[in-house]
Amino acid sequence: MFDMDQIKKNVVKWSKPETEGNDMNESTSKAQASITPTRIQSTTPVSNNTSVPATIGSSIYFKGELSGEEDFIIQGKVDGEIKLHKNNLTIGVDGVINANITANIIIVEGQLNGDLFGSENVIIRKTGNVLGNIISPRVTLEDGAKFKGSIEMDPKDGIPKKNNDLNKTNH
Repeated sequence: MFDMDQIKKNVVKWSKPETEGNDMNESTSKAQASITPTRIQSTTPVSNNTSVPATIGSSIYFKGELSGEEDFIIQGKVDGEIKLHKNNLTIGVDGVINANITANIIIVEGQLNGDLFGSENVIIRKTGNVLGNIISPRVTLEDGAKFKGSIEMDPKDGIPKKNNDLNKTNH
């Protein structure tokens, strides 16, 4: 991260000769004028809530439990379990997921085989293909979306403690 105040101070310092009539100052000023500022490490912690979501690219395969505290986009293949309790998940058009998913908002544009729990909303886009159960207070299926499973829009128990709780009805 660049510290602009420090850069401005250095530019002013570099551009002012220290004493008049000194040949050394003229050559030093020319040399210093060509210096470019370097990256200064910030001492302030970086926020966990970034505006750019983390991404698994289309050439990536992940197997296991995926959890985190930031928004996520998956374009690759994931087998296992995904837990983003307070954050959003987007399965891109190239995403192929075999997992149970817990997230705040879940958007499916690719293929998903697994159960979904969206604490706020689950959206299946027209390119989405879902085989599994959905538990969420709001569910959107766009025209052209493919879905096979059950939908529960009035979860009595709230957020499941484990994704296994989603498997109350088998598909």
